[in-house]
Amino acid sequence: MKLSSTALLALAISSITATAYAETQSQEFTPVTVNTKSAQAEATGFVEGQSISGTTRNWYANEQLKRGGKFAYKKDGVSTPTDRRINWVQGTIIKYNSGFTEGTVGFSTEVAAYNAIALERDRENLASNNGGAPGTRPGAGNNRTLTREGGEAQGQWSKLGLANVKARVSNTTLTAGRMNFSSPQVDVIGNRALPSSFEGIAIHSEELNNLSFDLATFDRNSPRTEESLSKFRSEYGDSSAEADHVNTAGITYQPFASLTTSLWGTQAEDLWNQYYFGASHVLGDSSVLSLTTGLNYYKTVDEGKKLLGEIDNDTYSLSLGLTHQAHSLTFSYQEVNGNEYFDYLHETNGIYLANSLLSDFNGPNEKSFQIAYGLNMAEYGVPGLKFNIYQARGWGIDGTHYKGGGYDGVQVMDGETHYEYGIGTSYAVQSGPLKATAIRATYTAHRASENQADGSINEFRLVTTIPFNIL
Repeated sequence: MKLSSTALLALAISSITATAYAETQSQEFTPVTVNTKSAQAEATGFVEGQSISGTTRNWYANEQLKRGGKFAYKKDGVSTPTDRRINWVQGTIIKYNSGFTEGTVGFSTEVAAYNAIALERDRENLASNNGGAPGTRPGAGNNRTLTREGGEAQGQWSKLGLANVKARVSNTTLTAGRMNFSSPQVDVIGNRALPSSFEGIAIHSEELNNLSFDLATFDRNSPRTEESLSKFRSEYGDSSAEADHVNTAGITYQPFASLTTSLWGTQAEDLWNQYYFGASHVLGDSSVLSLTTGLNYYKTVDEGKKLLGEIDNDTYSLSLGLTHQAHSLTFSYQEVNGNEYFDYLHETNGIYLANSLLSDFNGPNEKSFQIAYGLNMAEYGVPGLKFNIYQARGWGIDGTHYKGGGYDGVQVMDGETHYEYGIGTSYAVQSGPLKATAIRATYTAHRASENQADGSINEFRLVTTIPFNIL
């Protein structure tokens, strides 16, 4: 018997419910109560609570396209193909945080300077995407190193990455300006030398125990590898379609210590309305055996002027993870129900799906499955050292029923398939002057059928992040 997408989603939700019920046999339900503690009551003062800290990140990536895929660079004014691209950037952040002033209403500020130095400046190595590299849309420029027209690297550049003021009453904080923000639809993305940030107004409230609220509106984002601000646009749709405002609201509810749920709604003005439900539950003891269940569901429909055309998309992922001491094994299934991509906002990490990897496995009507294994060497006397390996496969990509609009081009996708595998290791320094320094190396390979958009590529990344405190 073939299950419908609705039936599969119902099974996923019932799995979460059943797991939560099993946990209640040994854990008391935690009711929602008023938070009697006040964060503002503990304010120490604007100067007394100030700090200056930062990070410096060395970010290296070496990519090679396979099966005929090509990047391109300008040589003597002529576009020249190449199968390899190398980016090497040093990104440094210095951030100042004041404390909150004392009183019923507390005020504080946050300012961060971002600086990037291009360590690799060869025009050939900094080739732009020519259609076929995961993480960049066909025809896009280099989104890893800031380059000038013609492909020349900008050797060094700086910008004000964060600049905001905060006002706090009790456990509710209003932030206005350029800020970090984290939600399933508008989330800081930090997979380059420098992260993105967003400009607008946000409110976060924790007046109730186990139940928090967020409300925000943004009109610009600060991209990872650009100096200027940009309007919001989609990751996979027509890049000329921009939203003047992005409005978002959400609640996070934790009825048990082991179960966290969240519900969000986001309007990308004249692009889409997108709704999200997520749940994560942990059952058991990892020293013996624990089960982690995760569900992520997105519903996306067109909005306003419909600049990306008609959108009607239901996408979800379900993951089941088993952990025994140092070992973890995770199985993840993901499904897209819609004749266009499952899409999210560019320069955000607004995709909490389990199979969002080097490829997002988000093609029209795509189904995908991933199996991943992790090893934590702390159990063997080497704390901070971890290894992971995974493989994911996507199939059934079908855009032949797309009626046209902001995702033109998907119509040629008919039964497309692709797969990806990766291996990685990371180490975090546990003590000494370099404590919390993190080093991560990953090797990823992706292979695709002819019309699958991400193409075929091998990539090696080496990233070292060093935190420091000045004050």
